[in-house]
Amino acid sequence: MNTKSLFLFLFATLIILTGCKNKTNKEGTNPDKISSDSVVTEQKANSPEQILEKKQIPVLCYHRITDASKGDYTVSIETFNEHVKTLADSGYHSILPDQLYDYLVFNKSLPDKPFMITFDDSRIEHHDIAAPVLEKAGFRGVFFIMTITYNKKNYMTTDQIAGLSKAGHTIGLHSWDHTMATKYLTNEDWQKEVAEPKKKLEGIIGKPVNYWAYPNGVSNAKAAAGLKDYFKISFILSTKRDSINPLQTVRRIIVPDISGNALLKSMRRTF
Repeated sequence: MNTKSLFLFLFATLIILTGCKNKTNKEGTNPDKISSDSVVTEQKANSPEQILEKKQIPVLCYHRITDASKGDYTVSIETFNEHVKTLADSGYHSILPDQLYDYLVFNKSLPDKPFMITFDDSRIEHHDIAAPVLEKAGFRGVFFIMTITYNKKNYMTTDQIAGLSKAGHTIGLHSWDHTMATKYLTNEDWQKEVAEPKKKLEGIIGKPVNYWAYPNGVSNAKAAAGLKDYFKISFILSTKRDSINPLQTVRRIIVPDISGNALLKSMRRTF
């Protein structure tokens, strides 16, 4: 065999060996050569029973924050400031619904002393008073929007809602006009109160709306089953949770005009 023939033989052999090596890696018969990035492990979600057994996280619910009126659902501006300061000074850390979902479903860890702070009904003081106080303390909140109120007097504008989302707060849905979910009897009801407002709100903030607060905090098994098709978590008030759809009946407490220390006692007692 002359020099030219020998060179051609060695070159052809190298090509064959390289092709075999690549084929081995591609077909997965050589696990030592597989990148760890190609291995995907699917995490198993907790069952409804396991979710119900998880320690509940305090979820606070505010409505009116004003000095102009009084009522069961109203706290003064001074009281709200005291609540936030007490929580911050006591080492509490605000969490958002995505974190709560991962904790309940996939056992993800939460910061020490976690709590969630939420606001119902889209009131203007949620944007003008509550959000700045929270942000100063390093907290973020969840603002549940009743979409019939867009751009109306004493309620948030669509730009303000979008601004809260951009500032790191979570925007959720509180129905179109506050009709209780237990009264959604037809597909038209669900479209009017849930599907259409959800889509419009998502268009305003430019991201999915995955969380719901029941009007009046009222739910039943049928409502919880229906909302599961739209939301990752739905929030009730301090009533019994649904054993089949516990994620659609996560408890909150309405915060009255009480001292900061009284609020802490209520949180520990209730959750």
